[in-house]
Amino acid sequence: MKKGIYILSGLVIIFSILCLIKDKRKENEVIKNNNPYEIFSFYKEENLNRYEKYFNNNNLSYKDTILRVNIGLDNSFYTNTKEIINFDKLMLVNKYNYVSESFKVPNLVEVSEFAKDNMYLEKECMTSFIKMARDASINGLNLRAISTYRTYEYQENLYNNYLKSDGLEKADTYSARPGFSEHHTGLAIDLDNIKTSYMNFENTKEFTWMKENAYKYGFILRYPKDKENITGYMYEAWHYRYVGTRIATYIHENNITYEEYYYEFLDK
Repeated sequence: MKKGIYILSGLVIIFSILCLIKDKRKENEVIKNNNPYEIFSFYKEENLNRYEKYFNNNNLSYKDTILRVNIGLDNSFYTNTKEIINFDKLMLVNKYNYVSESFKVPNLVEVSEFAKDNMYLEKECMTSFIKMARDASINGLNLRAISTYRTYEYQENLYNNYLKSDGLEKADTYSARPGFSEHHTGLAIDLDNIKTSYMNFENTKEFTWMKENAYKYGFILRYPKDKENITGYMYEAWHYRYVGTRIATYIHENNITYEEYYYEFLDK
Protein backbone atom coordinates (compact mmCIF):
# COMPACT_ATOMS: atom_id res chain seq x y z
CA MET A 1 0.00 0.00 0.00
CA LYS A 2 2.73 2.40 1.04
CA LYS A 3 4.77 1.47 -2.04
CA GLY A 4 1.83 2.42 -4.26
CA ILE A 5 1.47 5.77 -2.53
CA TYR A 6 5.18 6.50 -2.98
CA ILE A 7 4.99 5.63 -6.68
CA LEU A 8 1.92 7.83 -7.13
CA SER A 9 3.58 10.73 -5.28
CA GLY A 10 6.66 10.34 -7.43
CA LEU A 11 4.59 10.45 -10.61
CA VAL A 12 2.83 13.61 -9.40
CA ILE A 13 6.17 15.31 -8.72
CA ILE A 14 7.53 14.29 -12.13
CA PHE A 15 4.38 15.54 -13.82
CA SER A 16 4.64 18.88 -11.96
CA ILE A 17 8.26 19.30 -13.01
CA LEU A 18 7.41 18.54 -16.64
CA CYS A 19 4.60 21.12 -16.52
CA LEU A 20 6.97 23.75 -15.12
CA ILE A 21 9.51 23.02 -17.85
CA LYS A 22 6.79 23.26 -20.48
CA ASP A 23 5.51 26.57 -19.07
CA LYS A 24 9.05 28.00 -18.94
CA ARG A 25 9.70 26.97 -22.54
CA LYS A 26 6.43 28.58 -23.53
CA GLU A 27 7.33 31.78 -21.66
CA ASN A 28 10.75 31.91 -23.31
CA GLU A 29 9.16 31.33 -26.71
CA VAL A 30 6.76 34.24 -26.14
CA ILE A 31 9.63 36.52 -25.17
CA LYS A 32 11.67 35.32 -28.15
CA ASN A 33 8.92 35.88 -30.69
CA ASN A 34 7.48 39.07 -29.23
CA ASN A 35 8.61 42.34 -27.73
CA PRO A 36 9.80 41.57 -24.16
CA TYR A 37 9.51 45.23 -23.19
CA GLU A 38 5.79 45.52 -23.81
CA ILE A 39 4.82 43.71 -20.62
CA PHE A 40 5.84 46.79 -18.63
CA SER A 41 3.28 49.59 -18.31
CA PHE A 42 5.98 52.26 -18.62
CA TYR A 43 7.24 50.91 -21.97
CA LYS A 44 7.32 53.53 -24.74
CA GLU A 45 7.16 52.25 -28.28
CA GLU A 46 9.11 55.20 -29.63
CA ASN A 47 12.07 54.18 -27.45
CA LEU A 48 12.25 50.56 -28.65
CA ASN A 49 15.48 50.97 -30.65
CA ARG A 50 17.07 52.75 -27.72
CA TYR A 51 15.99 49.95 -25.34
CA GLU A 52 17.53 47.29 -27.57
CA LYS A 53 20.80 49.16 -27.96
CA TYR A 54 21.07 49.90 -24.23
CA PHE A 55 20.14 46.32 -23.30
CA ASN A 56 22.84 44.92 -25.59
CA ASN A 57 25.49 47.22 -24.10
CA ASN A 58 24.63 46.75 -20.43
CA ASN A 59 24.06 43.84 -18.08
CA LEU A 60 20.57 44.91 -16.97
CA SER A 61 17.08 43.46 -16.75
CA TYR A 62 14.40 44.50 -19.22
CA LYS A 63 12.74 46.58 -16.51
CA ASP A 64 15.91 48.46 -15.58
CA THR A 65 16.72 48.96 -19.25
CA ILE A 66 13.36 50.63 -19.89
CA LEU A 67 13.60 52.82 -16.80
CA ARG A 68 17.11 54.02 -17.54
CA VAL A 69 16.38 54.80 -21.15
CA ASN A 70 13.19 56.64 -20.17
CA ILE A 71 15.23 58.63 -17.65
CA GLY A 72 17.59 59.51 -20.50
CA LEU A 73 20.66 57.65 -19.29
CA ASP A 74 21.46 56.24 -22.71
CA ASN A 75 22.55 59.79 -23.54
CA SER A 76 25.01 62.04 -21.76
CA PHE A 77 23.76 64.26 -18.94
CA TYR A 78 22.43 67.64 -20.08
CA THR A 79 21.49 66.32 -23.53
CA ASN A 80 17.95 65.97 -24.93
CA THR A 81 16.72 68.14 -22.09
CA LYS A 82 13.09 69.09 -21.50
CA GLU A 83 11.69 72.25 -19.95
CA ILE A 84 9.19 72.00 -17.10
CA ILE A 85 6.67 74.80 -17.49
CA ASN A 86 4.30 74.39 -14.56
CA PHE A 87 5.01 73.72 -10.91
CA ASP A 88 3.98 70.33 -9.56
CA LYS A 89 4.78 68.91 -6.13
CA LEU A 90 5.97 65.72 -7.80
CA MET A 91 7.97 67.43 -10.53
CA LEU A 92 11.35 65.97 -11.42
CA VAL A 93 14.16 68.45 -11.93
CA ASN A 94 17.44 66.76 -12.77
CA LYS A 95 20.10 66.79 -15.50
CA TYR A 96 17.51 66.10 -18.19
CA ASN A 97 14.64 68.29 -16.95
CA TYR A 98 14.97 71.99 -16.23
CA VAL A 99 13.03 75.14 -15.40
CA SER A 100 13.52 78.55 -16.95
CA GLU A 101 14.64 81.74 -15.26
CA SER A 102 11.00 82.90 -15.11
CA PHE A 103 9.75 79.74 -13.34
CA LYS A 104 7.68 80.49 -10.23
CA VAL A 105 6.95 78.36 -7.16
CA PRO A 106 3.47 79.04 -5.75
CA ASN A 107 2.94 79.23 -1.99
CA LEU A 108 6.59 79.92 -1.29
CA VAL A 109 6.90 80.77 2.42
CA GLU A 110 9.70 81.60 4.80
CA VAL A 111 10.86 78.84 7.13
CA SER A 112 10.18 80.38 10.51
CA GLU A 113 12.19 77.97 12.68
CA PHE A 114 14.87 75.30 12.43
CA ALA A 115 16.54 77.26 9.63
CA LYS A 116 19.14 79.87 8.85
CA ASP A 117 17.86 83.31 7.90
CA ASN A 118 16.03 83.90 4.63
CA MET A 119 15.18 80.25 3.93
CA TYR A 120 12.04 79.62 1.83
CA LEU A 121 10.11 76.47 0.94
CA GLU A 122 6.85 75.52 -0.72
CA LYS A 123 4.22 75.71 2.04
CA GLU A 124 3.34 71.99 2.35
CA CYS A 125 7.01 71.07 2.27
CA MET A 126 7.77 73.66 4.95
CA THR A 127 4.99 72.39 7.23
CA SER A 128 6.27 68.82 6.97
CA PHE A 129 9.84 69.92 7.58
CA ILE A 130 8.90 71.85 10.73
CA LYS A 131 7.02 68.84 12.09
CA MET A 132 9.99 66.60 11.35
CA ALA A 133 12.47 68.99 12.96
CA ARG A 134 10.28 69.38 16.05
CA ASP A 135 9.99 65.62 16.47
CA ALA A 136 13.74 65.29 16.07
CA SER A 137 14.29 67.96 18.72
CA ILE A 138 12.15 65.95 21.18
CA ASN A 139 14.78 63.26 20.77
CA GLY A 140 17.55 65.74 21.54
CA LEU A 141 18.54 66.22 17.89
CA ASN A 142 19.09 69.36 15.84
CA LEU A 143 17.93 69.62 12.24
CA ARG A 144 18.57 72.94 10.54
CA ALA A 145 17.79 73.97 6.98
CA ILE A 146 20.83 75.72 5.57
CA SER A 147 19.84 75.83 1.88
CA THR A 148 16.32 75.70 0.51
CA TYR A 149 14.75 77.56 -2.43
CA ARG A 150 17.22 79.16 -4.82
CA THR A 151 16.61 81.62 -7.61
CA TYR A 152 17.99 81.00 -11.08
CA GLU A 153 20.45 83.86 -10.60
CA TYR A 154 21.68 82.48 -7.26
CA GLN A 155 22.32 79.04 -8.79
CA GLU A 156 24.03 80.59 -11.80
CA ASN A 157 26.49 82.48 -9.60
CA LEU A 158 27.06 79.45 -7.38
CA TYR A 159 27.70 77.10 -10.29
CA ASN A 160 30.00 79.55 -12.05
CA ASN A 161 32.11 79.88 -8.91
CA TYR A 162 32.46 76.10 -8.68
CA LEU A 163 33.27 76.02 -12.37
CA LYS A 164 36.13 78.45 -11.91
CA SER A 165 37.57 76.65 -8.90
CA ASP A 166 37.14 73.00 -9.92
CA GLY A 167 36.48 72.89 -13.65
CA LEU A 168 33.47 71.57 -15.56
CA GLU A 169 33.85 67.82 -15.01
CA LYS A 170 34.23 67.99 -11.24
CA ALA A 171 31.72 70.81 -10.72
CA ASP A 172 29.03 68.79 -12.50
CA THR A 173 29.39 65.97 -9.98
CA TYR A 174 28.19 68.08 -7.04
CA SER A 175 26.53 71.22 -8.39
CA ALA A 176 23.62 71.69 -10.78
CA ARG A 177 23.75 74.02 -13.72
CA PRO A 178 21.32 76.95 -13.46
CA GLY A 179 17.77 75.81 -14.19
CA PHE A 180 18.61 72.18 -13.42
CA SER A 181 18.76 72.48 -9.62
CA GLU A 182 16.14 70.87 -7.40
CA HIS A 183 16.44 73.90 -5.18
CA HIS A 184 14.50 75.88 -7.80
CA THR A 185 11.39 73.88 -6.84
CA GLY A 186 11.15 74.93 -3.20
CA LEU A 187 10.88 71.22 -2.37
CA ALA A 188 14.53 70.51 -1.54
CA ILE A 189 16.45 71.08 1.68
CA ASP A 190 20.10 70.88 2.65
CA LEU A 191 20.58 70.11 6.35
CA ASP A 192 23.16 70.37 9.08
CA ASN A 193 22.97 69.82 12.84
CA ILE A 194 24.21 73.33 13.77
CA LYS A 195 27.32 71.89 15.44
CA THR A 196 29.24 70.62 12.43
CA SER A 197 29.53 71.29 8.71
CA TYR A 198 26.83 69.85 6.46
CA MET A 199 29.64 67.95 4.72
CA ASN A 200 29.96 65.91 7.92
CA PHE A 201 26.22 65.29 8.27
CA GLU A 202 26.62 61.59 7.49
CA ASN A 203 28.56 61.11 10.72
CA THR A 204 25.95 62.68 13.01
CA LYS A 205 23.15 61.24 15.14
CA GLU A 206 20.81 63.45 13.14
CA PHE A 207 21.66 61.60 9.95
CA THR A 208 21.04 58.23 11.59
CA TRP A 209 17.64 59.51 12.70
CA MET A 210 16.86 60.84 9.23
CA LYS A 211 17.67 57.48 7.62
CA GLU A 212 15.11 55.84 9.90
CA ASN A 213 12.44 58.53 9.94
CA ALA A 214 12.60 61.03 7.05
CA TYR A 215 10.17 59.05 4.87
CA LYS A 216 7.53 59.24 7.61
CA TYR A 217 7.36 62.99 6.96
CA GLY A 218 7.47 62.70 3.17
CA PHE A 219 11.20 63.26 2.61
CA ILE A 220 13.70 61.14 0.71
CA LEU A 221 17.48 61.17 0.59
CA ARG A 222 17.68 62.54 -2.91
CA TYR A 223 21.22 61.60 -3.91
CA PRO A 224 21.98 58.27 -2.20
CA LYS A 225 25.22 56.34 -2.13
CA ASP A 226 25.97 54.06 -5.10
CA LYS A 227 23.27 55.71 -7.22
CA GLU A 228 25.47 58.36 -8.80
CA ASN A 229 25.14 56.79 -12.24
CA ILE A 230 21.39 57.41 -12.08
CA THR A 231 21.12 60.75 -10.29
CA GLY A 232 24.25 62.25 -11.84
CA TYR A 233 25.42 63.59 -8.49
CA MET A 234 27.82 62.50 -5.79
CA TYR A 235 26.35 61.05 -2.62
CA GLU A 236 24.87 63.87 -0.51
CA ALA A 237 23.84 62.81 2.99
CA TRP A 238 22.50 66.31 3.65
CA HIS A 239 20.16 66.79 0.65
CA TYR A 240 16.48 65.83 1.03
CA ARG A 241 13.49 66.16 -1.24
CA TYR A 242 9.81 66.34 -0.28
CA VAL A 243 7.56 63.93 -2.22
CA GLY A 244 4.85 63.09 0.35
CA THR A 245 4.68 60.15 2.75
CA ARG A 246 3.21 57.56 0.35
CA ILE A 247 5.90 57.93 -2.28
CA ALA A 248 8.68 58.48 0.25
CA THR A 249 7.72 55.22 1.98
CA TYR A 250 7.84 53.28 -1.28
CA ILE A 251 11.23 54.74 -2.23
CA HIS A 252 12.58 54.04 1.27
CA GLU A 253 11.35 50.43 1.31
CA ASN A 254 12.60 49.66 -2.20
CA ASN A 255 15.92 51.54 -2.03
CA ILE A 256 15.44 53.33 -5.34
CA THR A 257 16.00 56.85 -6.59
CA TYR A 258 13.31 59.38 -7.36
CA GLU A 259 14.21 59.04 -11.05
CA GLU A 260 13.36 55.35 -10.96
CA TYR A 261 10.07 55.94 -9.14
CA TYR A 262 9.08 58.83 -11.38
CA TYR A 263 9.59 56.98 -14.66
CA GLU A 264 7.86 53.83 -13.43
CA PHE A 265 4.78 55.46 -11.89
CA LEU A 266 4.46 59.16 -12.72
CA ASP A 267 5.78 59.81 -16.22
CA LYS A 268 2.87 60.03 -18.63
